[in-house]
Amino acid sequence: MGTKHASLKLVQIHRNEGQPREHFDAAELQELADSINEHGLLQPIVVRKRAAGGFEIVAGERRFRASQIAGKITIDARIITGADGEAIDDAAAFEKAMVENITRADMLPLEEAKGFKKLLDMQGADVAPKEAIQAVAKKVSKTVPYVNARLALLGLRPEVATAVNLNHIGTQAAVQIAALSKDNQKGVFEKWKKGDLTDNQLVHIAYALRKQETAATQQSMVDVEEMTPEQKADRTKETVKAKSALDEIERLCGLLEGIAKTDAQHLSKLFTGEVAQRLEQLDRAAKHLEKARFQVRQAVAHAAASDIIVSAEAEAPDLAAEAEALMAAAVGSEGDADAGSAAEQEPEADAAAEVEPATGDAESTEIAA
Repeated sequence: MGTKHASLKLVQIHRNEGQPREHFDAAELQELADSINEHGLLQPIVVRKRAAGGFEIVAGERRFRASQIAGKITIDARIITGADGEAIDDAAAFEKAMVENITRADMLPLEEAKGFKKLLDMQGADVAPKEAIQAVAKKVSKTVPYVNARLALLGLRPEVATAVNLNHIGTQAAVQIAALSKDNQKGVFEKWKKGDLTDNQLVHIAYALRKQETAATQQSMVDVEEMTPEQKADRTKETVKAKSALDEIERLCGLLEGIAKTDAQHLSKLFTGEVAQRLEQLDRAAKHLEKARFQVRQAVAHAAASDIIVSAEAEAPDLAAEAEALMAAAVGSEGDADAGSAAEQEPEADAAAEVEPATGDAESTEIAA
């Protein structure tokens, strides 16, 4: 691929209608225009020749638009051509534009998703889905889980996708929502709109609802009214046991509070010869408490999810790592997920972590609890 530098008139340059970036923030463009006026253009844009004349932007539309705002007449550019000196084709131009944009800030999650989808389509049906995903990830210098997570977003309802692009809903929560049926996506979204859910809670509720969708026919999901007398008796015993355990923990809280208020130097004397063992004892208790807390938090999410109508008829496609269906059908099509589907990953039991509603740099689809 050949390259030559030139100073081109802005009127000679045309935007690429098929470029992956769709949103340009006006305030940020003005900031860039001010920077160009003060410091000049620090990096040239990349263009290719057009058959109809002039040049088409391959990479650098933000710089081009900012230069227009700054009132510039010309702009520094790199003109790229194929090995034969001719203009590069649409596929090569889009690939370079996608790589350029994905490595910069402010590209919206759904813009990334659509761009990845288009790069997958360009690979052709003869390329195995997993190999296609790996190739795309390598081209854009992202991990396979990152690409899969973005592709999952293509299964979102439009109103949820808009909330994700506006950074109101984090991409980790969005991956969980995307795995739901469209009806249940709407239910989660309506619950979220009430404003009483953090992004972290939304992750757990969406995940819990997905579990309720897929396990609706299992015995563990049977309503009390449908249970046999024996099942009801077993449920009662389990309830009493669980409540007693938590009540006992409440009693132990008072004991632990007493230790917490004891002077550390005095504790060292009290535990002479076994202070290290006592710390290990508390560490073990803390680990079990963390896991129990996580499970109860999941129970809270399941209770919240139960308020949303579970549509058994509208079984959701597993979209998180479903490259084959994404390449073979329209957005939102149904199919079977890979075993490593990001949408099926259980939120991690990390009691201290909170999911940030960020959209840009998460390299993994694993969910912080």
